[in-house]
Amino acid sequence: MFQYSNQQYAGVKFGTQDLRYGELISCTFDRCSFANGSMDEIISSNCRFIECDFRGAALNGSIHNETAFENCSFNGANLFVSKFDACKMTGSDFSGSTMDGISIIKGDWSYTNLRLASLTRQDLRGVKFHEADLSGANLEKADLRDCDLTMAILAKAKLQGADVRGAKMEGVDFKSLTIAGLRMDREQTVLFSLAHGAKVG
Repeated sequence: MFQYSNQQYAGVKFGTQDLRYGELISCTFDRCSFANGSMDEIISSNCRFIECDFRGAALNGSIHNETAFENCSFNGANLFVSKFDACKMTGSDFSGSTMDGISIIKGDWSYTNLRLASLTRQDLRGVKFHEADLSGANLEKADLRDCDLTMAILAKAKLQGADVRGAKMEGVDFKSLTIAGLRMDREQTVLFSLAHGAKVG
């Protein structure tokens, strides 16, 4: 096991290195590549990854605390039972990544690409998904209470049994939603009715 602390890297290719079981504390990685790398059970705290490439990387069981992944690519990455606690993920792309058993605790996932992501039964309370693309995502039985879903794309998302009470949903295209089995509060019900041409008042 290794530990990197307060290090800064720019344009470094880490994909060939074995980074399993390591610990990263307050490090900055700018446009670095971890593509197809082994990062199982790695722990990061207060790190910053800017435009980094995690395509095809194995991040199984990894734990990230208050770490920022800004505009990073996780295409095809394995995030099985990984944990993101109060992380900033803005603009990152998760298309084709394995997210089974992932834990997302609070944090900012605005502008992320989570198309077709499997997030069934996830506790996502209070997560910020401002303008995130969740089209086709499986959110069945997910707890989305008090999330910021402002302008989020939820077309064809599976929402059966999900709970969005208290979530901000201004700008969501309610016409693209299938709301059967979705738990909504009164404000969201009004937004849904207005989207379908009802006059409320």
